[in-house]
Amino acid sequence: MQSNSYYIVNGITFYRLIVAPVLLLFIFTEQREIFKWLLAFSFFTDAIDGYLARKYKVVSVMGSKLDSLADDLTILVAIVGLFFWHWSFIVAEYLWISLLFILYLVQLVFALIRYKKTTSFHTYLAKIAAIFQAVFLVLTFFLSSPPTLFFYAAAAITALDIIEETIMVYLLPKWQADVKGLHEVLQQRR
Repeated sequence: MQSNSYYIVNGITFYRLIVAPVLLLFIFTEQREIFKWLLAFSFFTDAIDGYLARKYKVVSVMGSKLDSLADDLTILVAIVGLFFWHWSFIVAEYLWISLLFILYLVQLVFALIRYKKTTSFHTYLAKIAAIFQAVFLVLTFFLSSPPTLFFYAAAAITALDIIEETIMVYLLPKWQADVKGLHEVLQQRR
């Protein structure tokens, strides 16, 4: 069963990798109805693949890296949809969006310099941020306009997550996957 579970869990993650370009196609062909349902399903599969990997004890470094890549692609495609269908919201919130983008770039570049690869920490704060991001983005495509208050909550939590991960990159001399948060890193250093 463990072998089958490994393939099932990674298959769920591969779904998100494969569907990302399909979602882009739906954006550029203006198929918003199909896009929003597939995006919602992608976020749902993001919520269950990690849980299933832990439940069936098929957690792996490769799976963690694939999950991070699939997460990033899903968010990226959703942001492209946001630019395409809600440009006025992007313009109105450009300061928050710019701040998040700059924080993300700093963390990404720092990780690439330090580890020669992106992080895959999967911290508790990252999981909370992912939930807020997913809910905001899914609601955005199901409602007539983006839920602004939910955006601010998601943006604030995401900023805290990126700052935490940047500090973790600074404190961890070697790349590690699945570090639960700054508290865990500080405990390791004692």
